[in-house]
Amino acid sequence: MPARRHALLVLAALFGLALASLIVSLAAGSLSASLTDVFGALTGRSEGIAVEIIRGLRLPRALAAFACGGLLALAGALMQVLLRNPLADPYVLGISGGAAVGALSAMLAGLALAFINLFAFAGAFTAMLVVFGLAHGDNSWTQTRLLLTGVIVASGCGAVVALILSVAPEARLRGMLFWLMGDAGHASNPWPALVVLAVGIAATLPFARELNLLARGDTLAHALGVSVRRVKYGVYFLAALFTAAAVTTAGSIGFIGLVVPHLVRLAMMKLGWGNDQRLLLPASALAGGSLLVLADTLARTVVAPQQLPVGILTALIGVPVFLFLLGRQSGSRQ
Repeated sequence: MPARRHALLVLAALFGLALASLIVSLAAGSLSASLTDVFGALTGRSEGIAVEIIRGLRLPRALAAFACGGLLALAGALMQVLLRNPLADPYVLGISGGAAVGALSAMLAGLALAFINLFAFAGAFTAMLVVFGLAHGDNSWTQTRLLLTGVIVASGCGAVVALILSVAPEARLRGMLFWLMGDAGHASNPWPALVVLAVGIAATLPFARELNLLARGDTLAHALGVSVRRVKYGVYFLAALFTAAAVTTAGSIGFIGLVVPHLVRLAMMKLGWGNDQRLLLPASALAGGSLLVLADTLARTVVAPQQLPVGILTALIGVPVFLFLLGRQSGSRQ
């Protein structure tokens, strides 16, 4: 009972952090808004330029950033269980590469934003099917085979992306580069990603016990009654779906799915809770969403009125944090 109470307190604290990050995102900008304006915009009781900016621009962008960050962190946690590799992230299986090929092809053709999102999701889904089909092969599916297949597919998609960039007119290159580096500014409709995030958390939590056992090895999980193949297929499909939804909404944003599950897992280890997926999955989603909202707020305010791709800031934050974590782990093993 005390452990459950502590877990609920942690989730409540992360939920409070998520709300605080959203409020900061709604208030910060070239035109600063007060807390009164923020709450007035959310409740519909106020009017004015600041309120219209909050409702029409900042709120959809902040919600989209939260949904994408949560989806990437959740997908990263699942991929690290599936591959039993702490370096696994949502992009390791080529899903983002397929989405990039689809989105950039639509941009090259001069299609509207709705078609760019549609092509991005179609590309991500196609890459998922290709990796799954090739890795599955003769019904033998190992972590190494899946990882190698994903790396090869990602390399092929990278070559196609380079080809598209080399033949694209200069007028469209900036938009393509912003998409590749991650940009939540074009996310006008965050609700599909939010729905996928909510449904994803609800779908993964019932299998948390199986994931705990799967993280300890296929043999032990099978001996304890886990349908290993079924769980692996489900984890792969959900992780790919979460990644596709996130990339379709805001482009390729790196390091969220790699660093956030590491930080949450490290905190859980320090608190003596181990690697319990029942807490790790929702905590990663909340922490990933909060981190991306804050990073996106910095991206549009640090050099305002110019806006930076949020993927640049997540990389600048993620690289030193991850190197620090690796240094601490290697030092603790000596």
